[in-house]
Amino acid sequence: MNDKEMSVYEHLGELRKRLIIVLVFFGIALIGSFFFVEPVILYLQRTDEAKELTMNAFRLTDPIKIYFQFAFVIAFVLTAPVLLYQLWAFVSPGLYEKERKVTLSYIPISIVLFFAGVSFAYFVLFPFVVRFMQNLAERLGIHQVIGINEYFEFLLQLILPFGIVFQLPVVVMFFTRLGLITPMLLIKIRKYAYLALLIVAAVITPPDVLSQVIVMIPLSILYEASIWISKMAYRKVLLAQQEQENLP
Repeated sequence: MNDKEMSVYEHLGELRKRLIIVLVFFGIALIGSFFFVEPVILYLQRTDEAKELTMNAFRLTDPIKIYFQFAFVIAFVLTAPVLLYQLWAFVSPGLYEKERKVTLSYIPISIVLFFAGVSFAYFVLFPFVVRFMQNLAERLGIHQVIGINEYFEFLLQLILPFGIVFQLPVVVMFFTRLGLITPMLLIKIRKYAYLALLIVAAVITPPDVLSQVIVMIPLSILYEASIWISKMAYRKVLLAQQEQENLP
């Protein structure tokens, strides 16, 4: 009993140490992000989508609010690799050597997929959404007065979720290695998954068929890629089980 309790205390102590490392790095990243916030905000205001709009601050605190929002976003992005590594370091003692190497490779893949999702949302989807809104306002005879706070909040709320959605292949690979899902299950629920993806596309885009199609294309590719990745991971799981069974 005491050994078990000590084991629990050791795990809690290890978790605490990992969290402190992440928090310290986040604090350093937050301080460093202040050197990048102003250039990033000025760059985003000069893009084709924004330069035709007149940005207005409806509250005295809007500029500082936007400033700190971007500082926290930049700090979070810089801290994400450290967070993922500390999470891996916490669970890795319970994994086999091969599993440690495989799961460690998830970190760069996850980071690449995050930036791929954000890039797709910003460079492809966001311009379509802005044009749709502008055209709709023009047809309705509405003169748009754009608040800088609302503009950047809308931008972040649109692009950041795509960085998370693009983690689907990594999540599927991880759950397959844990034995929680199989490629057969993903194939079986494919039509329901596509329906769910269609609902997601409809929720995060304006009521414009073209925008929804643009979103559905990468989401569909991600799901099919996830099935393929799950098949590879599932084969490795079966091979590992066979090797264990053949051991004397």
